[in-house]
Amino acid sequence: MSMSMKAFVVERWWGNLLPKLVPLLYDNGGPIIMVQIENEFGSYGDDKAYLHHLVTLARDRLGHDVILYTTDGGVRENLEKGSIRGDAVFSAVDFSTGDDPWPIFKLQKEFNAPGKSPPLSAEFYTGWLTHWGEKIAMTDADSTAAALEKILRKNGSAVLYMAHGGTNFGFYSGANTGVDEADYKPDLTSYDYDAPIRESGDVDNSKFNAIRRVIARYSSVPLPSVPSNNEKARYGPIHLQRKAFLFDTFDFTNSTNVFESETPMPMEYVGQLFGFVLYITEYRAKRGGRILFIPKLHDRAQVFISCPSEENGARPTYVGTIERWLNNKLSLPGVKCHSNINLFILVENMGRVNYGAYMFDRKGILSSVYLDEEKVKGWKMFPIPLHNLNEMSTYNPITQASYSAFSEIISSRKKFIYKHENTSKEPAFYSGHFSIDKSNQVMDTFISLSNWGKGIVFVNDFNIGRYWPLRGPQCNLYVPAPILKQGDNFLVILELESPDPELVVHTVNEPDFTCGSSGKSLHQL
Repeated sequence: MSMSMKAFVVERWWGNLLPKLVPLLYDNGGPIIMVQIENEFGSYGDDKAYLHHLVTLARDRLGHDVILYTTDGGVRENLEKGSIRGDAVFSAVDFSTGDDPWPIFKLQKEFNAPGKSPPLSAEFYTGWLTHWGEKIAMTDADSTAAALEKILRKNGSAVLYMAHGGTNFGFYSGANTGVDEADYKPDLTSYDYDAPIRESGDVDNSKFNAIRRVIARYSSVPLPSVPSNNEKARYGPIHLQRKAFLFDTFDFTNSTNVFESETPMPMEYVGQLFGFVLYITEYRAKRGGRILFIPKLHDRAQVFISCPSEENGARPTYVGTIERWLNNKLSLPGVKCHSNINLFILVENMGRVNYGAYMFDRKGILSSVYLDEEKVKGWKMFPIPLHNLNEMSTYNPITQASYSAFSEIISSRKKFIYKHENTSKEPAFYSGHFSIDKSNQVMDTFISLSNWGKGIVFVNDFNIGRYWPLRGPQCNLYVPAPILKQGDNFLVILELESPDPELVVHTVNEPDFTCGSSGKSLHQL
């Protein structure tokens, strides 16, 4: 990206953001003492004009008293590219927990004005993130605390990353890559991070206590008392009913929410940044089947076929899954069909890459699609954003599917009348509810999905995130108390693959990261 394009993007964003920070600056009586203009920029490029332009923008919006700073990995090349020498912008560093900090702090001094280089680790890693299919990240409490003490005992400073673990609600989980763009590693919904303050706010753990002891040793004032853990509740099992198949929420023959083109369009080109896009085309039946290949898929696709001329209403039949990290071809079975066969490709955005060389991470189908090495042309694309349900349009077929008598809607379309077993691999919406009798019983809880396949959960219209216990390691989704309410609480699940045969989920009072094979080793950035 050119300097002018980068600057334009930042100017639009900062033009909205920075004025909101002015009342919160330290000199205005607020808590903000430093503002970071770039983060690890030296890992990506060497553009001093861009960095200086950021300084000008920040000073224009925030004034000349606030401390501006950058952070870069603690090696010379990164600091040379990502920092501005002198005293206009303070240069901080980050490095792996357990590295000897003081040679790195000595290097840091070279990029700051004399006497103006307080040793600062701007990202002291208390734990690490986890990707789907990995073992849950855990780091030793005592060694983490010992690494922090090496910094503090010589009057260095550190910003704990993370001090408080979190949750990737909705579709805001990120991803990383390995050796290349296809080596894609999407993050869990949980961002607990094995941080001293857990995802749910709990502090009764060895890491919190070990870090607190170190901080108390070097603090000039007594530390405040330790709060108790948040109360958790079990609200019992929640029984669900299937309300509608995902494909039944579309009128494929008369839809205004459709995009058409000769070749597939990325998700962003149809005005959608998160969620799913359904790609539809048709192809000629062929004895022995066909081979489907999508050279560039971001990130995961479930593939279905149907024969419109069949008497049963041409339900889409699941034929397989294609995943970005496998880049696999898929065999489509031979089907006797008196018309062209419909091909449905449901593509999920699993989270954008947020570190490394492949951060420009468009989603959807980014290449031509091939059947037996021949390009397939003539596509329809249906966006499925699945924001929080209460943020969508006045008439929302998904809300209708979840909360009202959707059977009346689909009964008027004879082609949709079809008895499907719960074991179907066709994506479907399920809903249920549970009651909380008293206001003082509204507490944090977790929803266990250990017997389900893969999908999305909404609680009271709020998207609490993805589940994928088949891949693991996360089994339960965190539900903070503010999402819940006294009285009836509604649960909606979009199950993409294999619902629990009993159609039940359980509310539990603790997290669980033991699902799936999760046998891969932990990847560190």
